[in-house]
Amino acid sequence: MSVGGALRGKADVLAGFEKTVDHVSSIDTEASVQDSLVIFINVEKEDEAQRNRVVKKAVENISWLARKTDRKRVVLHSFAHLSESKSSTTFAEAVFKSIMDALCAKGLETRMTPFGYFLEFTIHVRGESLAKVWKSI
Repeated sequence: MSVGGALRGKADVLAGFEKTVDHVSSIDTEASVQDSLVIFINVEKEDEAQRNRVVKKAVENISWLARKTDRKRVVLHSFAHLSESKSSTTFAEAVFKSIMDALCAKGLETRMTPFGYFLEFTIHVRGESLAKVWKSI
């Protein structure tokens, strides 16, 4: 699993442009999340054999970054379209939900961008050293 571009700032998810997964619901909502971490995640084919480990490591890393930057809000975003190694969409969606549930259980207000869509969004990123991090799990 790659957890990348953990950004600290403001995220505006504007609209779903193109549905990329047939089984997901249609969306027509917009959202704005202030003072949050935006976490770009790619769930890889290799992760399917080690689901519990990658979920645990992702939660640990995201929780660490939230504590380090004093953030209480997290936005998870699937960033698989650039990967050479993608898990199945069903597996990736389940992993995202597991990560979200675990982060919520730790007291972090956690949201997911609509899964299975190419989205239009804007992100404001602050310039401090922990504003942009990447981790391969």
